[in-house]
Amino acid sequence: MQTTDNYRKHTATNPVQKFLIDNFYKVLIEEAKKLKAQIILDAGCGEGFTLTRLNENKIGKEFVGIDYSEAAVKIGKSIHPELKLRAGSIYKIPFKDNSFDLVICTEVLEHLEKPEKALAELERVTKSYCIISVPHEPWFIIANLLRGKNISRWGNDIEHVNHWSRDGIVKLMDKYFDVGVVRNPFPWTMLVVKKKR
Repeated sequence: MQTTDNYRKHTATNPVQKFLIDNFYKVLIEEAKKLKAQIILDAGCGEGFTLTRLNENKIGKEFVGIDYSEAAVKIGKSIHPELKLRAGSIYKIPFKDNSFDLVICTEVLEHLEKPEKALAELERVTKSYCIISVPHEPWFIIANLLRGKNISRWGNDIEHVNHWSRDGIVKLMDKYFDVGVVRNPFPWTMLVVKKKR
């Protein structure tokens, strides 16, 4: 089976990596449970691992995902057939305004040339809430260096074009949303934000 970096990340057997990912999902699930969402979109869903975690924890009733990677969507459909996954752009999400109770967007914005355009789309398609995460800099880069990853790039992932501190990402979110909760499951920053009325 063809794989992606995201697939390899979520199926890794490295105990440190598994611990960090499991802790990330523990925080995400804690926050998502509070929102009592029924229809959930994962924008940048990859293979559907996040939606599957929500489903396993009985958060939501309908699970929809979009991702620019057709390869990731194809893998996701084969390993998570219960999800509604499709290829699509976060810059032009193929759904009407206010279509979802909750929009998830984890580990996506740091890859985008136009993160503000993506945030405007997330704000458009959510009825109420978004949960958004990005690497918490400089800690993410330091963590990479400490585990010997991306040494030639000083710990920076080759696909990351944006880098935010906790305060920096909060400031960016404030243009589009009311920021409710900010958490830091190491080495990420996770925000629960609400649509401005």
